[in-house]
Amino acid sequence: MARVGAQERRESVIRAAVAEFACTGYHGTTTAAIAQRVGVTQPYLFRLFPDKRAMFVAALMWSMDDTRLAFERAADGMEGGERALQAMTNAYAQLISTRPETLLMQMQGYATVAAAEAQGDDLIGEVVRAGWMRIWETVHLSLGADAEETASFFACGMLGNTLTAIGLPGAAAARPARHHGPARR
Repeated sequence: MARVGAQERRESVIRAAVAEFACTGYHGTTTAAIAQRVGVTQPYLFRLFPDKRAMFVAALMWSMDDTRLAFERAADGMEGGERALQAMTNAYAQLISTRPETLLMQMQGYATVAAAEAQGDDLIGEVVRAGWMRIWETVHLSLGADAEETASFFACGMLGNTLTAIGLPGAAAARPARHHGPARR
């Protein structure tokens, strides 16, 4: 049986951490659960990561990058507009239907920021904000740098995220509509 390299084992731990943290959050997840999911001992985890917080940060970065890459791949070669919008919408719907832990991990990250910062820990907030800005920039550029369309895309996506997280069907709500001017009363 071939030995698994440290980098491969680290990636396995990150994927296991995403799955665990996505379900039970930062405070509800134990390193024992992560170790058990990946099939290693806790001491081995701590050879790869200095502590639970580092595992959470790595899992958060992985999930945010997974989302950004899904958008980037979907819009690759498109010149903005409706085709890029639809491609990214479809890619995101596919991502959250096949790997919901990616979305749920990000939601756990968003929820953890305020609590961590209240305790004097700014790292998680910095990671979340930087990851969000990378995702925003990818979508924004893919949509032809249209700020209103980018904001609409994220607004509809966040509604879809919320509906998915609470177990309601959100496919229709997650589909961004083209903006046609100010709302009329």
